[in-house]
Amino acid sequence: MSARRTRTVLWILGILIVLAVVAGLLGVQTVRRSFPQTGGTLQVPGLEHPVEVLRDAMGVPSIYAQTQHDLLFAQGFVQAQDRFWQMDASRHIGAGRLAEMFGEGQVDTDLFLRTLGWTRVAQQEWGAMDADLKAVLESYAEGVNAYLAQHSGSALSLEYAVLGLTNAAYEPEPWTPIHTITWAKVMAWDLGSNMTSEIGLSILDKELPADVVALLYPPYPENHPIITEPSGAVARAVSAPEVPEGALPLLASLGTRIASTSALLDEGLEGIGSNNWVIAGTRTTTGGPLLANDMHLGIQMPSIWYEMGLHCQPVSETCPLDVVGFTFPGVPAVVVGHNAAIAWGVTNGGPDVQDLYVEKLNPENPNQYEVNGQWVDMILVDETIQVAGGDPVALTVRYTRHGPIISDSYGPLKDVVEPTATPFRQRTALELPERYAIALRWTALEPGRMFHALTALNRASDYESFRAALCDWTVPSQNFVYADLRGNIAYQYTGRIPIRESGDGRRPVPGWTDDYEWTGDIPCDAMPGAFNPEAGYVATANHAVVGADYRYPMPNEWDYGYRGARIVEMITAKPKLSVEDLQAIHGDDYNAMGPVFVPLLTALSEWPTPNEAIAADLLKGWDDQNRIDSEPAAVFNAFWRHLQIRLYTGMGVPEQYFPDPDRSFAIMETMIGPSGWDCGKWCDDP
Repeated sequence: MSARRTRTVLWILGILIVLAVVAGLLGVQTVRRSFPQTGGTLQVPGLEHPVEVLRDAMGVPSIYAQTQHDLLFAQGFVQAQDRFWQMDASRHIGAGRLAEMFGEGQVDTDLFLRTLGWTRVAQQEWGAMDADLKAVLESYAEGVNAYLAQHSGSALSLEYAVLGLTNAAYEPEPWTPIHTITWAKVMAWDLGSNMTSEIGLSILDKELPADVVALLYPPYPENHPIITEPSGAVARAVSAPEVPEGALPLLASLGTRIASTSALLDEGLEGIGSNNWVIAGTRTTTGGPLLANDMHLGIQMPSIWYEMGLHCQPVSETCPLDVVGFTFPGVPAVVVGHNAAIAWGVTNGGPDVQDLYVEKLNPENPNQYEVNGQWVDMILVDETIQVAGGDPVALTVRYTRHGPIISDSYGPLKDVVEPTATPFRQRTALELPERYAIALRWTALEPGRMFHALTALNRASDYESFRAALCDWTVPSQNFVYADLRGNIAYQYTGRIPIRESGDGRRPVPGWTDDYEWTGDIPCDAMPGAFNPEAGYVATANHAVVGADYRYPMPNEWDYGYRGARIVEMITAKPKLSVEDLQAIHGDDYNAMGPVFVPLLTALSEWPTPNEAIAADLLKGWDDQNRIDSEPAAVFNAFWRHLQIRLYTGMGVPEQYFPDPDRSFAIMETMIGPSGWDCGKWCDDP
């Protein structure tokens, strides 16, 4: 190679290296310019006094301010520093405006979200708020907007640089209190939506015999705990059943199919269940109450939770906050945590607060529906969905006395869908009118006082003020556990729980009669609760809150109490518990089906291949703990998943309606009779 050519090659290589370095530096700068400032001083217009923000080694902020306005202003500013992309995406979910960020692929989602109308309800709640509460939400919004005023584009977040590649025109709008209120509706949907269960049951009623449907929805186990009766019976490991001859071929054949289930192991594992408990000082090594909480919302990045401290200096009537805990980005105050006097934790309460109503439509006018023999006009609301890179989409939402008509926009209820899909009319056992629509009634679609409850909870100083605050906690329903510095412990069930004229809320009902109307709500003073219970503890894990003798019907979707039973077992295993004991309970990986099925599997003497025999042999020393590094746990869970697939497929259950893990536990236990475990005719085809 000539010297001249060599110089040319080196020159080109040098240019490429320089370009690569420059691109790398620009990339680093693009990423780093959106990082929050965690040191030094910022001049932020809108503050009344200096505010101090201290972060610990994990980056958790604690804010100290002289006024409530400045404290909440700073909370909004700091959360926007750390999480504005998350906040922006969340408010677009709440408002049904995803398509204006992400394009036409989100139009169908927006159609349904606009139909639900969370923004309309939020506006009604805002209009009914008192001035003090409005000031709380406005102070927070001012802080968010102060951050937005100083940052734009990729300086807000790296995600905006990426979004700009497909939607360069997008600019975040100012934050408003309405955005905060709608986010609370999103959380209520996530934690309190059971309409899919109603749809599923109406379809299973047609697909399956009645006895199979009943088997798929077993009653709550009699020997499992009830939250308000903690000293009641608690289930322990079921004694090893005998292996009925008819079950042997199925159990053996499952071993050969375990590998095929690996792709399914990652499905359906989001937010499986929360737990909390509170222990009286008489049962702790410290002599004071101990409260533990683990809220199992779905795993996401970043987390839906945001830990921080909010401290008035000094605490006063006009600046009452001195609270630490977990918040939702986009929402002022603290959702779960403690102040200087009390601590509280939550799990999902699981009541049925949604009903689907079949509305009979006027054949001459689709915007009229029947009410007790009379045609009534629907309320029509026009919406326009803006679409990034596309034309706007018009939508007319129809409202009945029960709520919005969702069968126009919710896929599983549509009669006119993709050519390959089966219309809902043909899939359901419901006797539908010739012309009909389906409306949703849901407590969260009616104005409530959720933010009154949240702010009062942050200020509560004793059990009485704690319980009074929770009377306004409408949605989502929660199991609250409580402890205070006086040594008291308590439990309180919350939420707006409707009282139905008739029916159990499990299936869609006729909307043209008053027979299935809501006649009121369970009064606050009648809601389940306990103060300093005799047992010395309260534990909740989404399981049954009350027994059959509770004075109000309470349709629900409670878990079947397997986690609750295990927690109670571990709490009562020692006369006194330490903080470390509570941590151990949180980390417990007990599998309640291990004692049921491992004896069956290890009793088999013949297996189709040596690999299955080795797998079964691994189970012999298993301690029923689902540790991440446990080989027998991996073997058992692969078996368990495939057992469910085989069993439910044999029953004819469509895959999308397979029971969740907790209900599957209960179903399997119903198959344990005097002669052992017997899956009957469902095991005939191995």
